[in-house]
Amino acid sequence: MTNKPRPGLAIAALSLGTSLNPLNSSMIAVALVVLREDFALDVATVTWVITSFYLASAAGQPLMGRLADRFGPRRLFTFGMALVAVTCALAPFAPNFALVCVARALMAVGTATAYPSAVVMVTELSRLAKLPATRPLGRIQMANTSAAAVGPVVGGLLVSLLGWQALFAVNVPLALLALIVVHRAAPADAGRETGKLSTLIRDSDIPGILAFVASLMLAMMALLNVMPGYRWWLLGAATFIAAVFAWRELRFRPPFLDLRLLGRNRPLLLVYLVFVVFSGVYYFAFFGLPQLLQEAGHYDAGLVGLLMFPLAAMSVLVTPVTVRLIERFGVRSVMIAGALILLVASGGLGALTLSLWPPLVFVLTALMGVPYGVVSTASNQGLYVSARPEERGVAAGIFQTCRYLGAITATVLIGVLYGPGVNQANWGLMVLVMLGLGAVVLGLAVAWKRKGG
Repeated sequence: MTNKPRPGLAIAALSLGTSLNPLNSSMIAVALVVLREDFALDVATVTWVITSFYLASAAGQPLMGRLADRFGPRRLFTFGMALVAVTCALAPFAPNFALVCVARALMAVGTATAYPSAVVMVTELSRLAKLPATRPLGRIQMANTSAAAVGPVVGGLLVSLLGWQALFAVNVPLALLALIVVHRAAPADAGRETGKLSTLIRDSDIPGILAFVASLMLAMMALLNVMPGYRWWLLGAATFIAAVFAWRELRFRPPFLDLRLLGRNRPLLLVYLVFVVFSGVYYFAFFGLPQLLQEAGHYDAGLVGLLMFPLAAMSVLVTPVTVRLIERFGVRSVMIAGALILLVASGGLGALTLSLWPPLVFVLTALMGVPYGVVSTASNQGLYVSARPEERGVAAGIFQTCRYLGAITATVLIGVLYGPGVNQANWGLMVLVMLGLGAVVLGLAVAWKRKGG
């Protein structure tokens, strides 16, 4: 007996599953001190619990998207949630820190299935619900944003009451709920690849997948400087493997990533560039401002968290408004408007070189949250209309990887600019960089045009 699809319920469950990746990427930050104490670690070593998640997420998103395109989004989503549930049920019993990092990586791979699967399913779900695709995409975007916002708050409560183990355990019921509801409420996969296992493996371009994952992970390890003294070696190896990957993909049929098609799809490339550069600007504020407030303003962590909250909260509030504006004025117009607001908000942050008065900080972080909601949502919609339906999974995966690339690039540049000292003068230099990157976002937004008109 086949369950009747219930699109509204399915979208809610997909949004829940999608929220697990940003939730777990943000709430772990509050557990670093406890993990150091429990496993007797130094500061550099404990950060691997974050790095392992970032690396696995960034490399896993495009791969999971490709699998969703080939074998079906509902099937892949349920597999991913099952992997999360099993991993997080076992992780609290990990006897050493290395296994905690392995569990984090597996959890990242599992949660990486959600966003690409959701994007692939949006077309059918919006048709069944008789809604424009912008609505379910907007709800998914809200889930991503709100999860990242509440992550530190939820994580702080769990760690203080139950310990770091609770950060894993809380995922078990959430993943199982998302799995069960999507399995029962989402439409069954149709028109996906079947056949002999040997044929499927042969056509999967395993060497291409391995080269893609290896080059991306080595590049990110270089950016994160996880092996001091070997950064340039890692970057060189990443470049070489990336060249080999490109050479193979241009010759293999069917390729893991069709570079010729990607090269011809200018709107999709521009969406990726917009999101990478925009994410860099956003994470300059997200990571750089708290350090300024704590070290130059001498504010305690609680006050800093309160002052930063409007940045994420405002982005959640403007998302549904942005969806309606896109339906009325189109993706390009809203993306350009978001880029203009980004420039205004970035320039406004320059006022913090003169004063760190808390009400001023509160207003400016709220203002910065507006372009985050607008540009993120417009980019998400731009991705959907730019990618071919049969390739939306891998396209969505690469889109999420762009977020990580922007975030990591921002952290590297923050380290450079704050190197001489975390003070208002160096924050001013950071604002200038944000304005420059914001101008690039605006130029890319103006250049973007939906394929076919």
